Amino acid sequence: MKTNDRLQKIELTIKGMTCDSCALHVTRELREVKGVVDVTVPGWKSGRATVVAGADTGNELLSEAVKKAGYSAKVLSRNDTGSLRKQKELKPGADYDLTVIGTGGGGMAAAIKAAELGRKVCIIEAGTVGGTCVNIGCVPSKALMWAAKIYHTADNHSFTGLHTRADGLEWSKVFKQKDNLVNELRNKKYIDVLSSYGDSITLLKGRARLHPDGTVALEDGRSIRSGRIIIATGARPRILPIDGIEDVEVLTSTTAMTLDTRPQSLIIIGGRAIALELGQIFARFGTEVTILQRSRHIIPDQEPDIAEALKEYLKEDGLNIYTGAKPLRIRQEDKEKIITAEVNGKQKEFRAEQVLMAAGREPNTMDLGLGESGVKVDERGFISVDEYMQTSNPNIYASGDVTSLPKLVYVAAAGGTIAAENSINGNTGKLDLSVLPVVIFTDPQFASVGLTEAQAAAEGFDVKVAELPLSYVPRALTARDTRGMIKLIADRKSDRLLGAHVLAAEAGEVIQTATMAIKFGIRYGFTVNELSGTLFPYLTQVEGLKLAAQTFEKDISQLSCCAG
Repeated sequence: MKTNDRLQKIELTIKGMTCDSCALHVTRELREVKGVVDVTVPGWKSGRATVVAGADTGNELLSEAVKKAGYSAKVLSRNDTGSLRKQKELKPGADYDLTVIGTGGGGMAAAIKAAELGRKVCIIEAGTVGGTCVNIGCVPSKALMWAAKIYHTADNHSFTGLHTRADGLEWSKVFKQKDNLVNELRNKKYIDVLSSYGDSITLLKGRARLHPDGTVALEDGRSIRSGRIIIATGARPRILPIDGIEDVEVLTSTTAMTLDTRPQSLIIIGGRAIALELGQIFARFGTEVTILQRSRHIIPDQEPDIAEALKEYLKEDGLNIYTGAKPLRIRQEDKEKIITAEVNGKQKEFRAEQVLMAAGREPNTMDLGLGESGVKVDERGFISVDEYMQTSNPNIYASGDVTSLPKLVYVAAAGGTIAAENSINGNTGKLDLSVLPVVIFTDPQFASVGLTEAQAAAEGFDVKVAELPLSYVPRALTARDTRGMIKLIADRKSDRLLGAHVLAAEAGEVIQTATMAIKFGIRYGFTVNELSGTLFPYLTQVEGLKLAAQTFEKDISQLSCCAG
């Protein structure tokens, strides 16, 4: 066995840490050391760190890394954990062909694909079957968004809708209906589907841990041996380590959708999809909502002008939105929670009954044994995978929110399918994220695919831009909802569509056509001119793409309804 094949578990004492941020700094610096594959700092109060690294990673390198972070360290012990060479030579004769950890979108797709390929699969779940999307993510939030829209419409236009009354909202009934939908989909699309594969897929409940010899251990003592492993354990809401957070209970996207009563006021920290969707839901149900977003714009990775337009529409719904707002401290006074934030250079206090953290996600990799198994993670702790969905351990693949890839359920499912195929047949399939549509389900919705104007310019394209207000789209006019716009980004030289950004009712339905236009533009040279010449059905929202494409060359105001 070569020295650099061996991994060691190294225990250190750390002095000088005083907060969660300290632990984060130590973790980041240790992960940068050559040979380190995993770092665990169990909170700053522990004064400890556990590192898994190659046997030739010296103590002095680790101590210097901690010193660079501003603290001091001493190595207490080093113990062998096994070798990567041993894992590479794992042969058949196992209990299963494939073990999948996690039953969310990525895990389910992997298990189903392996079963379709005639393999015997074990899928393990520590919590509720179905993962984030169906239980605490996409499905419940969209159900509440629909209910909030109906309630909002009824409140403003005397329209009777879902579980509304003249004297107010029947909160418990709305949430019960949401729960019923979640339970129905979980049973039909997850539990019943797994059962339909019979002996091909075995579902086991329990918390799993990887062992260096390639086995997967459950907390009840069972040990599972398989030819390959796929990790699909997902992610959870991130709690920002602001001063005072240990003493104040805050909501996450999970707990916010299980409240027994509607809060009178709510502060949301964050300004991306989850923050905006839940913010609008609660505002439409009658809660006073304040959003604190650190960046200069909400949805900061998207087109600034569309972000500003969406911000104004949300403000019309009653949301108070502060950008350039950095939370500094939090405290509790009686029934109020108080956030002190720096807003554009000045400190300001915000008070509310509840505070919701919507500032990103962190991976579910606690006590999973990644380091001992040679599975590398990135600087935020997410599992690093290549285009084949393979980790740094060739016998282990990963998919979904636990990886460094975009946190979208359709990415997780696609990755799970590819991971299963590659783990069984060898690395032949690649996950292609070159054309990736995203949707934020606010009202109006925001959807985007491809490059923004700034990104296209930075990549050296000779950029041309078309912007079309929704007031020029016949469907929007007949629906009496002209909120929004369509913005197209194209390359002047090739006339190829590079990006599409839509703010409109049902923008998520519109964006897929733009996705295909960009994809076929990359593969076959499909141009903006061809898009503007394609037949689109009249009085559909997606017709706006054709009209937006025509604005590159024509004055839309001079065209009749169906001309072009």
